[in-house]
Amino acid sequence: MIGKTIKTIALAIAILSYPASLTAQDYIGTPVTVSKEKVRISGKICYSHIVLEKQTLFSIAKAYNVTVDDIYMMNPSLKETGLKKNSIILIPAPEVAKTPEPKKKEETKPKVEVQEVVPEEKPDSKVVEKSEKKQEKTVKQKVHVRKWYEDLDVIAQKYGVTVEALMKANNLTGRKLANRQKLIIPEPGEIIEEPVTGEKEEIIPPTDTTVTIEPAADSLHKEEEKPWIFSPKDEVAMTMILPLRAAEENISRNNLDFYCGALLAVYDMAEKGISTDLDIYDSADGSHKMTEDDLQRSDVVIGPVSSSDLGRLLEVAPEQTMIVSPLDQRAEPLAFSHRNFIQAPTPHKVQYDDLAKWIREDTEAVDTVIIFTEKGAAKTEAARMMIESADSARITYIPFSYSILEGRDVLNPLKEKMTLTGTNRILIASESEAFVNDVVRNLNILIHEKYNVVLYAPSKIRSFETIEVENFHNTSLHVSLGYYIDYESRQVKDFLLKYRALYNTEPTQFAFQGYDLTTYFIGSCSRYGNRWPEMLSSSDTYMLQSTFKYRKVGDEGYVNNGVRRIVYGKDWTVTEIK
Repeated sequence: MIGKTIKTIALAIAILSYPASLTAQDYIGTPVTVSKEKVRISGKICYSHIVLEKQTLFSIAKAYNVTVDDIYMMNPSLKETGLKKNSIILIPAPEVAKTPEPKKKEETKPKVEVQEVVPEEKPDSKVVEKSEKKQEKTVKQKVHVRKWYEDLDVIAQKYGVTVEALMKANNLTGRKLANRQKLIIPEPGEIIEEPVTGEKEEIIPPTDTTVTIEPAADSLHKEEEKPWIFSPKDEVAMTMILPLRAAEENISRNNLDFYCGALLAVYDMAEKGISTDLDIYDSADGSHKMTEDDLQRSDVVIGPVSSSDLGRLLEVAPEQTMIVSPLDQRAEPLAFSHRNFIQAPTPHKVQYDDLAKWIREDTEAVDTVIIFTEKGAAKTEAARMMIESADSARITYIPFSYSILEGRDVLNPLKEKMTLTGTNRILIASESEAFVNDVVRNLNILIHEKYNVVLYAPSKIRSFETIEVENFHNTSLHVSLGYYIDYESRQVKDFLLKYRALYNTEPTQFAFQGYDLTTYFIGSCSRYGNRWPEMLSSSDTYMLQSTFKYRKVGDEGYVNNGVRRIVYGKDWTVTEIK
């Protein structure tokens, strides 16, 4: 069950959907399946219905046992926009208080089931004809049950067959497939599974029994000798507070993408047997409108987004209610003063520390480490923290400082600092695009003069538009960053297919973040019950875009220490180092 407290969120999602219009001549009614997903709006229970092609308001109202006016009341913009394919509308539950039981029907988003159908072998006869002496072999057929977001191309690729062979084996005359349609997989028929190497850990669904887990060495209560007892649960109450601006024309696209990713995570966790009561609050005006009782009922609260709004919420939130900062890196200081605070974005300092650690791990005796700073420029917080990280890592380095105006005259002084026998490992302690660009330009000149150079940099360098990507590959750029998506990952490919099928658009990094956070915290709450915060430091998880590695700050809150490393190869590859 999914609950929301804003009336226009369904219409906001419809903005992402592909419009499909119908004429009276080509209209053929599509059966309406009653949704299993429920929502809560101002205390009222509604269904969340995905509009399929050629469904009408009348057919939808009839299936849900409500009137067309009831639907208009919950979705006022429908009078102007009409129904749109794949949009989500809200259907008020009948006041008789009972959810209409669906007739035998197919789920909107079914599970994929791959099964083998093995016909029974006929028993051997004692007396057989001479022409029938060969023993009948067992015939095996692989049958694939189509998932809601799959098409023939996806299924054919999964099993290593052609679309034509797939269509022929199933007597298909067109490419359109029904939900949960069973397809016979022709020879060769062997399932082609992609190897999973260091990818996202699957959240294990809870069981009906209690779980006894010995505490980890770095866990919260080191003094406890008794094992911890956890009671898993199959329903999680989650609250999400986002500045969606749903009531305004200028809706917040980034936060809407975050919500769409979260909603897809709820669907996926439901397929694992974990139900979620998700309440959504629109904090566009700076307030969250949540009562203390609302906060206490939530297993976890994700949001608000800004550090100032998070601070105000923490002042009124009960201490047992865990508050997650989803996007703002500047909210990290709140972890030093609130035990119930979780900082999800990896702080810049953590990334700088990992970068320094990486340099120390790579550096050999014949190598030279040089740290560049900009002469005459005020030392920024980022530059100061990078140098502090290098000092803390006990790196032996040569400082080199110059101004952009001196850029054309620094090659000879720089060569005096560099080595021709080992590797010159370079760290630029600056986030000034102009200065970083000038250093990279000089490094590329030296590379052509046979100096071996490896550049180390924080994630911001990838956003500098004035630096040619070719120069990143030339300098074998090494980057430590909080977010990275491996589009070759099987899990990422699966997410892309689902997201495109549901919203008819490409997911942004905000959509990935919404999916990762929602999946992680629903899984933790379900697996460990009410004591899930005690397992945060022992639940490191590799997700689609983020690595969650939460560590406690003293006796207060938690900060994510998860970092990903990537390397730009000279062969134009970008590789994640796992």
